[in-house]
Amino acid sequence: MDFQAIYRDKLVTVDQALSLIKSDDEIVVGVGASESVVLLERLHTISDRVRNVTVLSCLPIGPYQFCTDAKYKGRFLQECAFFTASARTARDVGMASYIPTHLQLVARKRLGFRIPRVVFGTASPMDRWGNMSLSLGVTYEKDFMEHADLVIMEVSSKFPMTYGDTLVNIRDVDYVVETDRLPPELPGVSPSVKDLVIGDYISELVDDCSTIQLGIGGIPNAVAQALYDKKDLGVHTEMFTDSMVDLYEAGVITGAKKTLHPGKMVGTFAYGTRRLYEFLDHNPVCEFYRSGYVNNPMIIGQNHKMVSINTSLQVNITGQCCSEALGTRQYSGTGGQTDTAVGAQISDGGKSIIALHSTVKNDTISTIVPILTPGAPVTLSRMDVDYVVTEYGVAALRGRSIRDRANNLIAVAHPDFRAEIREQVSRLEF
Repeated sequence: MDFQAIYRDKLVTVDQALSLIKSDDEIVVGVGASESVVLLERLHTISDRVRNVTVLSCLPIGPYQFCTDAKYKGRFLQECAFFTASARTARDVGMASYIPTHLQLVARKRLGFRIPRVVFGTASPMDRWGNMSLSLGVTYEKDFMEHADLVIMEVSSKFPMTYGDTLVNIRDVDYVVETDRLPPELPGVSPSVKDLVIGDYISELVDDCSTIQLGIGGIPNAVAQALYDKKDLGVHTEMFTDSMVDLYEAGVITGAKKTLHPGKMVGTFAYGTRRLYEFLDHNPVCEFYRSGYVNNPMIIGQNHKMVSINTSLQVNITGQCCSEALGTRQYSGTGGQTDTAVGAQISDGGKSIIALHSTVKNDTISTIVPILTPGAPVTLSRMDVDYVVTEYGVAALRGRSIRDRANNLIAVAHPDFRAEIREQVSRLEF
């Protein structure tokens, strides 16, 4: 079979690809760095002939005109499984809405509601057998591709070729748009003094030979910096990050003692700097699988000593965590927080850790509270948190009563708020 001939027959320009979009279409785009930037940057140019086009995304990069310029309202709507700054901008002009869901279930639940007609994917160049690698993520991309009428692939030689469940054959792609753009980068965040203190506390909870899940931001980066004295750590995470490259190259991450995928770093998408992408390119140590597998708690729990490390915006004194909203105002998303926390507790020797600064807004607002802000969603239930860590220490919740939890959480709240919290708690009927 002449795969090169098939490829050439499917090659189109950006405008030709966009000419295929119809009113009432749902378009699914990849997660984070897998977003089809060249197509989305020009999607607004078809606004004169379409209405009610939905773009389903997760961790969108943007901002794009189609969803941030109010003049396109009624033409396009962005629906997001995880909000970012660009999604919040789109929401503020009435052109974005949040989809409450666990990361492991995004595809399954959405497909049970609606089948998309179009998928925009991103991939590295085709090999001689007609296969392209979905490169930086397979969170839900292949799930939707297998059901969509139209798969349009943006192909760039600057995207890394990755292993796992990433291959898509040209025969299963309808059209190809070529580009030479670099994948989007997420600059590293330098940990603050508070972050570093929290990182040190968390490192004491991580045993040698544990398998870890880390996110992005100052606290996760601080945790990574505090793990350099550990031995034979493994990685089973929704997101590959730069800090994992650092730990691998330092010999801390080996995967040698992993009980699931030994010797492998397993994730569902990647987002970071060019250094991360170069590390992933043709690297058989790193494998990408769909979120329905990677984020399945029953799969996660097969890792011995699985440690889930997540951050939150607010924790009440029973352990209820709101990690995605400021009251009713959506800020980020549930993502895989519950997936990994529950999986860690299923694991033999596993731990579910939540980390946050004790205050925000220059120490004027406590993040440890008697009750969550009215209207705030519970991202992670109190049953699924083992430890809460602030710059003031570690609050152990596992196996504790509400009375003990309250005492332990008040102890890691900012000193300026402890008496007030205790007094308010005394009037509650827990």
